[in-house]
Amino acid sequence: MASFLGYLATTDKEEKALFLKWLQLKLDMRSRKDMSSLRNRFQEQSLVKQGNTCLEELDQCILDSSLGIEHFMREMGQIYEASSLGNPQASAEHCSLPALAAELLLDGYPFELLDGDASNIPEKWVTDVLMELHRKVGEKSKLLVLTVLGVQSTGKSTLLNTMFGVQFPVSSGRCTRGAFLLFLRVGEDMRKDLRCDFILLIDTEGLKSPSLAQLDESCEHDNELATLVIGLSDITIINIAMENSTEMNDVLQIVVHAFLRMKEVGKIPVCHFVHQNVAGVSAHNKNVADRKRILDRLNEMTQIAAEMEKRPSVNRFTDVLDYDADKNNWYIPGLWQGTPPMAPVNTGYSEAVLDLKKNLLEVLKTCRYKEPSLIPEFIEWMKSLWKAVKYENFIFSFRNTLVAQAYDNLWKEMTQWEWESRKNIYTWQMKADLQISNLEVNSFEIQSEIQDLQKLQESLKSEALKMVATLEKEMTEKLDAYYKKKDRNVSLIEKNKIDLFHHIRDVHRDILNTENNKLDMAVKLKISTIEADDIHRKQKVMIEQKVLQLLQNSNDNKTPLSDEQLEDEFGKMWSQEVVKISGLEEQDIPSHVFKQLRRDFSNRNVNEEFQNIETLTAYGMEPFKARGRHICTMTKFKLKMMMFGRKKKAKESLQRFSESVIDTCRRIILDSTKSQTDYHESLTKEVLEKINESLKENYKDLKTNTKFEIDLKLHICGIASREFLQMHRNFLLRKDPQKRLEESKNQYLSAFVDLYRERDHCQRKAQDFVQHSLRPAILQYINRFLGTDIVDEMVISSHAAEYSSRSSFQYSILKELLEKDDFQAFVKYFEKYEIYVKDLICQHIKECLSAEMSFDMLKNKRLKEINQKIMEAIEKASQPLPKDTKSVTEFMKNLCKHLDKDISISMNAVEVVLFQISTTCDRFTTSLRESLSDLKQQMQDEFSKSIDIIESLYALPIKPQDELFMRVSGCAKQCPFCKMPCDAGGKEHRQHHANAHRPQALGSYRSVQTQELIETLCTTDVNSKKSFKNGDTDWELHPYKDYRTYYPEWNIQPDSTDEASDYWKYVLATYNDRLAVMHNAKPAMIPEAWKSITKEQALEGLKVAFGIKV
Repeated sequence: MASFLGYLATTDKEEKALFLKWLQLKLDMRSRKDMSSLRNRFQEQSLVKQGNTCLEELDQCILDSSLGIEHFMREMGQIYEASSLGNPQASAEHCSLPALAAELLLDGYPFELLDGDASNIPEKWVTDVLMELHRKVGEKSKLLVLTVLGVQSTGKSTLLNTMFGVQFPVSSGRCTRGAFLLFLRVGEDMRKDLRCDFILLIDTEGLKSPSLAQLDESCEHDNELATLVIGLSDITIINIAMENSTEMNDVLQIVVHAFLRMKEVGKIPVCHFVHQNVAGVSAHNKNVADRKRILDRLNEMTQIAAEMEKRPSVNRFTDVLDYDADKNNWYIPGLWQGTPPMAPVNTGYSEAVLDLKKNLLEVLKTCRYKEPSLIPEFIEWMKSLWKAVKYENFIFSFRNTLVAQAYDNLWKEMTQWEWESRKNIYTWQMKADLQISNLEVNSFEIQSEIQDLQKLQESLKSEALKMVATLEKEMTEKLDAYYKKKDRNVSLIEKNKIDLFHHIRDVHRDILNTENNKLDMAVKLKISTIEADDIHRKQKVMIEQKVLQLLQNSNDNKTPLSDEQLEDEFGKMWSQEVVKISGLEEQDIPSHVFKQLRRDFSNRNVNEEFQNIETLTAYGMEPFKARGRHICTMTKFKLKMMMFGRKKKAKESLQRFSESVIDTCRRIILDSTKSQTDYHESLTKEVLEKINESLKENYKDLKTNTKFEIDLKLHICGIASREFLQMHRNFLLRKDPQKRLEESKNQYLSAFVDLYRERDHCQRKAQDFVQHSLRPAILQYINRFLGTDIVDEMVISSHAAEYSSRSSFQYSILKELLEKDDFQAFVKYFEKYEIYVKDLICQHIKECLSAEMSFDMLKNKRLKEINQKIMEAIEKASQPLPKDTKSVTEFMKNLCKHLDKDISISMNAVEVVLFQISTTCDRFTTSLRESLSDLKQQMQDEFSKSIDIIESLYALPIKPQDELFMRVSGCAKQCPFCKMPCDAGGKEHRQHHANAHRPQALGSYRSVQTQELIETLCTTDVNSKKSFKNGDTDWELHPYKDYRTYYPEWNIQPDSTDEASDYWKYVLATYNDRLAVMHNAKPAMIPEAWKSITKEQALEGLKVAFGIKV
């Protein structure tokens, strides 16, 4: 080996080529000495049924006699892998071996991918050699892969050698064993058309070897080989010797399984059947009927394979891949004209192979179903594929880093498109709200105005429907265009396409429903405001009349009054008149909530349960308690539970579930009450929908009855009725005519004194308008945009990677939990996932607002924007107006009109400012600009002061934490065994999956007999012969590997290695005793090896699970 490596290390390529050629010749001569007699003995023994022992011994002798350069290369790989596991010094001595092998690959020598003797891929060796080649070609290594597969000794290697002028071994010695790679560099003239830098040829050993047919596991070996090489290929040539040979049936059965498996993982290779040793030159035309029989046979085997792979939707071979019996079948004559070795070469063979080559190149040019992969991507795919082949993980479960990366990349785009849709609709909603809020109302025709408002509501709903439809169409077109680009391995997630279109549809349905609810609330708020404003306007007119009367009386008094006397007289008048003002009528909010609750049960006979309920406010005062009557009666589930003494544990689980739902709904209720609006029935509807969703999700585990549902909803609706009643009272307080007049008292007093003193009040009036009309409107404008601004900043902040996709966010959460080392944080994550995540998001926002960006920076940005708009509106509104006192009123009307698409100005406050105004328009606008400048500085000073960021987030109309949660939240479904949340994006998908399943103990799963928490992972159990039983199986044992009988929507990837589970092993080992106490069970019997896992190893396991590379 030292001499061999020494010659390979030479820089003289001619000397190296000469050495390798002579070495191959010498090795062939050595092999010929014993090969002939050994083969004859093998053939004789295969005819005698004596068992397999003698055949195996002879087979090993043939292997030992067959020595080629590939064996030296294999030894290089074994030396390299062995040294990498030893001491660093030995590793350093052999670190140049991958470079030597890469040089040979670039020189056109074959390289062993699959060790045919050991049926193993030396992953480290292959990876390092290919990565070295990737570096040597300047990382320009786009590959198109072509593979030949067929029965042994049918001329597979010869076919590739003839087609591409390469030198796969075909001389003396045994047939090809394993699989070999050969890199064929693409010339500059064809690189653009083929879109690749290399064509990678894979030559394989023969299937259905007659000499190996009697050996154990030969069929399994063939299936593994076919699945591997077809999975790696872009074009697969199925090589069949002799015209319509019956041996073809066995080969087709193998390859159909492989193609079906590849279809399920998104790999769609092109397939051509090559029939060799065909005598007639017109065989293609004569074999129409035979091709029809081949297709029928393919269809038959496809149905059998689909049944075995549990794919009932696949019925025909054309359901698996694009196949044309005329275009995908080739007939090639024999290589020799006569009997070798004296027979001449058949030129027809070369001509037929050339035609095949031309066709394949055309297919490669026109085939746009995927972007050629680079060597690193090929390596990742190879590793995942080989792992799946080794553990037979294809049925429903093949996932690998390339598929995950392609899915993740698409969801990053989808998330951004969805956010753009939401931002567009939010912008439209702001304009719609302003349109409703700024609708002019005639106090003498309120009923007519309400009808106009309702017409506007219908018009806006129609407009919202059209806009949402447009946004849905745009997002659908973007997704369609993304798939048509066919880059970044998008073909691997072709099967997710329909789910994604459904997700887009459902997202926009939710958006439309939300917008309709918001329009309903905005209209109801406007109607409530109209009624309150009407009362306020009438009282204001009365107050203004009294102020003018008081002014007249004071002017008639011959004795001048001091300011104190004027204030005293004004105060007496004010107190006498304000006390006469009546307040607004309070609605019975608990009654409205109760009606919503009864409507929720309208399809069920539960009237008796609600007959004795007088008011909801009495419910939800005490902590909720789960009781035995809440669990289904007269069921096998309960009888079994009572038999095993689990009733108490069932109540404990139900109690934890109830508390989780109550906490989540309480958060929704409190979020709603923080908005500055009145109660609307949609608020109660949202709470009830959340309860129904939680009950539906957990019914299988908890087996609750209607009594539990009623008690839980009464408890939560009791809380809601009190909070919504207080929300309604706060709204009435803000709109109370007496309170609103009190807010204007100082303005009327100042106007009264100024008029009495005949002082100039231009500056004061301008300040009043700015402070009482513009300031609230500006703050509202800033807050309307602040939520979306924060989201936009978060997705480009230091947390950008975390919020780019759900998998990235899940990784960051679990990593943070590991670093915190806080058991209660884990418990909150397990039991109250949504609350935990939203709190964490709020914390991230707080960190960013405190470090990278600031609240005042975002506010000042919007302040500057609206300030500029107001200045421009002042300029427009004052042109062209006369410079007299009457023009001020006209100016104010124009100003409000120019700003009605940006802010909502209270006309009542404007009317107070215009009361007895006696200044000219130009002086007023000058004072207004000065006051506006002062207001800007004042607000900037206020923004710079420290505030409670978290409290401010919950007060915003668009809450950034909710928007970010929607970006990273999945469908909320949990694994039936370990309770890990689904990692698939969106809510509409056919298959749920989790990247990192955890020990079932963390999902409170325990043994019925021992009451010990179950330490195994569901990914391990579904790959084993173990069984499980729970309420879903009526407590009958059921095999884990057939879990889809009860959970068909879940895709749990079998994994006997558990490489990616070190994270959860560490968590369970660390918190085993505390988890047992929490679940009232015995600690899990965890292996000793788990206790030695370090935090660093746990983090590495997490990275493997989520495909994170650092």
